Amino acid sequence: FDFEGVGEKNMYLMYHEELESLAKFYPEIKRIRFWMTFGDSYLKHLEVLENIGMTSIEPMQFQGREIIPIEFLKAVLPAPESLAAGYTGQTCIGVQAKGIGKDGQPKVHFVYNVKDHADCYREVQAQGVSYTTGVPAMIGAMLMLNGDWMQPGVWNVEQLDPDPFFDAMNKWGLPISELADIELVKD
Repeated sequence: FDFEGVGEKNMYLMYHEELESLAKFYPEIKRIRFWMTFGDSYLKHLEVLENIGMTSIEPMQFQGREIIPIEFLKAVLPAPESLAAGYTGQTCIGVQAKGIGKDGQPKVHFVYNVKDHADCYREVQAQGVSYTTGVPAMIGAMLMLNGDWMQPGVWNVEQLDPDPFFDAMNKWGLPISELADIELVKD
């Protein structure tokens, strides 16, 4: 798939918790899917680690001690933040919505942001995935503290007014872009 600002990448269909909450709060949506991209090198390394049992969560004996392979792996691999200085490329996080517009005609719309890993490192000494995870969480907390998103009970983010969130995304380093009539993922 050819991502705006990033280029062509292979995408993989996978589970993510938003699939459940979006389906619950927007039952009129006929299809919700979550896709991610991974580089070939990452997938090959993951395949090797899986093949030798290092991604397992099942306890095993090692030199007379019980270990959980994935926890052992985490302990011996470099801390992700120590790799950030060498990250290159961009993230592209977006939503493709397809349906019938107010005019009764089919519409496809892609709302997204692109963040450069090197720019993130220069700004906060982290790579783009950390940035695109942390900034929205900070914005959510800020919206709760200033009262925009504070209401009694427990709410999922998609139940709340998106306008102040998108405004803050534009202000806090994750500008939102939009493309109309583009379909990245075809049925």
